[in-house]
Amino acid sequence: MIRLLPLLLTLAAPAVAQTSPTGPAPARPLLADTQAVFDSYVREGRMPGIVGAFGRGDSATLFVTAGRIADTPAAPAAGPDTLWRIYSMTKPITGMAVMKLVGEGRIGLDDPVAKYIPAFAKMRVLTHPDTSLESVPARQAITIRHLLTHTSGLGYSINAHGPLLREYERLGLVPLAINATAEAKMRATRPATLAEFADRVATVPLVAEPGTRWRYSIGFDVLGRVIEVASGMPFDRFLRTRFFTPLKMDSTVFTVPAGDAGRLATNYAVIGGTLAPLDPGRTSVFLMPPSFPYGGAGLVSSARDYDRFLHMLQNGGTLDGVRVMKAETVRLALSNLLPAGVVFGGAGMVTGDRPGAAQGFGAGGSVRLADEAGGPGKGTFGWAGAAGSIGWVDPTRGIRGTVMVNIMGGDVPLAAQVGAALLRDAKRLHGE
Repeated sequence: MIRLLPLLLTLAAPAVAQTSPTGPAPARPLLADTQAVFDSYVREGRMPGIVGAFGRGDSATLFVTAGRIADTPAAPAAGPDTLWRIYSMTKPITGMAVMKLVGEGRIGLDDPVAKYIPAFAKMRVLTHPDTSLESVPARQAITIRHLLTHTSGLGYSINAHGPLLREYERLGLVPLAINATAEAKMRATRPATLAEFADRVATVPLVAEPGTRWRYSIGFDVLGRVIEVASGMPFDRFLRTRFFTPLKMDSTVFTVPAGDAGRLATNYAVIGGTLAPLDPGRTSVFLMPPSFPYGGAGLVSSARDYDRFLHMLQNGGTLDGVRVMKAETVRLALSNLLPAGVVFGGAGMVTGDRPGAAQGFGAGGSVRLADEAGGPGKGTFGWAGAAGSIGWVDPTRGIRGTVMVNIMGGDVPLAAQVGAALLRDAKRLHGE
C-alpha cells in the first residue's frame, strides 16, 4: 500500500544541494529513494520505463522518471508527457462525468438506469451464474448508484465464467483494446455504437440482484451511454468539453493522433518472467478509433494530465481558477456510495487496499473510511489500470499521486514499494 503521509511532509521541501572541495555537487533528487526504486525497476529489466507524478496542495507537481517508452535503445526517455494506456483508470473520469450531471440535476443518483436506457426495464438474474444462463426476473431495478459502485449485478469478460463468458463474447461485450490482432477478432462481434452496446448489455442476465453485492463490471461503459442521453452529446465530446479542455488535459484521448505516436509507450505482457511487446507504441491499436468510446477502459493519458485531473478533485472541483465540478458534488463523488449493507473488501490493486482496511466505494474508485497513521487519510480515493498504472488523491490532506507504467501480467508490488520509498524520502528530509 502506498503511504500518503510522506507526500504531505515532503512536497514543499527544497532540493538539498551538497558541497565538496571542488564546488557544489549536483542537487540530490528531492524524492531520492523513490527515484532509486524507479531506477532499479528499469535496471533489473522489470519495465522499460516508469513515470510518477506527486503533488501537495497547489505546489508544483514533482515528477520522477526512469527508463524509456520501449525496450529499444533508440526509444525516447519516459517523461511527464509520455502517453500510457490507463485502462481502468478511465473509470474515475467517467464516474466524475456522471457526478457532474448529478450535480447539475440532469441525473439522479438513485434513478433507474431504464430512465435513460429503456432496454434495462426488465432485467433478469442468473440462478447458477457459473454453469447456466437460466434466470429469474430481478426483484429491483438497476440504478445509477449501482453502476457507479459495481453493485448492478452486471459482469465483465475478465471475471465471467462458462456460459456467461461465452454470451458476453458472442454479443461482443468486450469494451477494451489490446492490440491489432485481438482487435480484429473482437471488432467482428462488438457493437458499432455505444447505444447498441448498452442495449445488448441489457439482454444478458445479471450475476446477482442489483444493489446486493460488489462485483467488478462493465457498468462504466453503460454509464457512457447514460451520459450521452442525459447530456444530449456524444460521451467522448462530453469528456473533452467538460473536463479535458478546461483542465488542459490535452494528452488524454480515446484515439492517439498519428503525430503523437512517438510519445505512446509500448505495452508489454510478462510471459515466463520475460517482457514481450504486446502493443508497440508506433503501431498501437490506440492509433485507430475504437468501436465506440469505452468508459471503463478506453483512455490514453499522461502522468501530467492525470495529475491535473486528481488535482481538480483534491481542490474540490477547481484548478487554475477554473471550476469544473461543484465542491459538494466532488465531496459526494469521493464518499462511500455503496448501497446499504454492501461491503467492498478491496481489490488489492491500489493505494489503501491493505487487507482489513475499512473501505467503501465512490464514483469509480475505492474510498478509505478511516485515517491510518502514516498512511492514507479518510476519504482517500483511487483506482488502477490493467497495465499497472495507479492514481489516488487524499483530499483531506491535500495530496495526490500517479504512477504510470504499461506492463500487463507483472508481479511487481508497485504500490507497496513506491509507498515505502516515499516514506523513506520523508524521513530523510524531515526526520520523521
